[in-house]
Amino acid sequence: MNFVRSRELQERLRKIVPGGGHTYAKGADQFPEQYPGVIARGSGCHVWDADGNEFIEYGMGLRAVTLGHAFPSVVEAVAKSLPMGTNFTRPAAIELECAERFLEIVDGAEMVKFTKDGSTATTAALKLARAYTGRGLVAICAEHPFFSYDDWFICTTTMDGGIPERYRSETLRFRYNDVESLRALFDAHPNRIAAVFLEAARNVEPLPGFLEGIRALCRDNGAVLVFDEMITGFRWHIGGAQKVYGVQPDLSTFGKAVANGFALSILCGRAEIMRLGSRERDQDNVFLLSTTHGAETTALAAAVATMETYRKEPVIEHLYRQGERLATGVRAAAVRHGVQNHVELSGRPVNLLFGTRGPDGKPSQEFRTLFLQETLRRGVIMPSLVVSYSHTDEDIDKTIEAIDGALAVYARALSDGFAKHLASRPSKTVFDRR
Repeated sequence: MNFVRSRELQERLRKIVPGGGHTYAKGADQFPEQYPGVIARGSGCHVWDADGNEFIEYGMGLRAVTLGHAFPSVVEAVAKSLPMGTNFTRPAAIELECAERFLEIVDGAEMVKFTKDGSTATTAALKLARAYTGRGLVAICAEHPFFSYDDWFICTTTMDGGIPERYRSETLRFRYNDVESLRALFDAHPNRIAAVFLEAARNVEPLPGFLEGIRALCRDNGAVLVFDEMITGFRWHIGGAQKVYGVQPDLSTFGKAVANGFALSILCGRAEIMRLGSRERDQDNVFLLSTTHGAETTALAAAVATMETYRKEPVIEHLYRQGERLATGVRAAAVRHGVQNHVELSGRPVNLLFGTRGPDGKPSQEFRTLFLQETLRRGVIMPSLVVSYSHTDEDIDKTIEAIDGALAVYARALSDGFAKHLASRPSKTVFDRR
């Protein structure tokens, strides 16, 4: 397997695009050096790189592609929309269709606003919360890795260059599954917290009463509760994790899978709060989201087709079934090679993550890189183990076989050192949280 053309294109990208890509998680430093640098095309859950190498893929566009790459019904809907134009001086009819369909899905949401990425949606939610409450502070869940590239969140990471120091004092942190840690923030900053941000769940399930407790604290203290459903929406359930757990936030942000990878993110929630960005009254003075491409019609056509596919076909059921099948096979392989304490799966079957540990039992980027290297050599790209509607039983079986072979190498490396097996510098994390 060679990556000559792929590496050439990757190097050209690096010279003219900071970081070599438009999402840090796709950067070259996130993967082994012997890894495809540029993807040429995808179909279903398979991708081909610039050198023609084929792989089964589990990154699925950073979890944005739940149906599969170039999913036929979505491609057909977008193709039909193209001859009708993509952007107009006034709203397009499909904006209404897409908004109405989406509001039928998310319980408690009364208004929506479209944009292109998750960061702008979450920042808009914070702006609304501050205007609604007249307060300035925001509380975020410490364990959840990313809410926005904007100042209010990035100031909590090690990639905080260009951010004024004052933002750090405005962003507070509480612990997941620890209602009392949020209560302590409210007690320490009475009538000053505008919003509370968290993912309803990630790789750890909420303890009984946790989400309900957060909901009650926000209500009692006059703060706006915001659920980030970028990952959980259209994956835990089409209506998001809030539907699974039965807790309704005031505002929600959806994205990624809502249009099967087309650029669309959504801010939705209670009309009482959302209308502050409407300009219908004098007090509606929030410059909320005003994006030239926010309601670009091809993305909305993709979203309508995606929602229709979820309505007609057992997408969520398939994601759970294939994820469970994959998890069972991987765990059995880990036990077979005696590395079950070193390669661990976490998260729901629809959103599996894996952790890698070295001989000392501590998380190891060296062993993560080795694992990625060995699974790639066996035809699988897997920065995570995120399944799609296009992953077949055959794909899952081949993946388990590839992981089994990779774990055999992993086991040997635990005994005689990773350096004898790793043909690369270790991969990096995107950033660390302060």
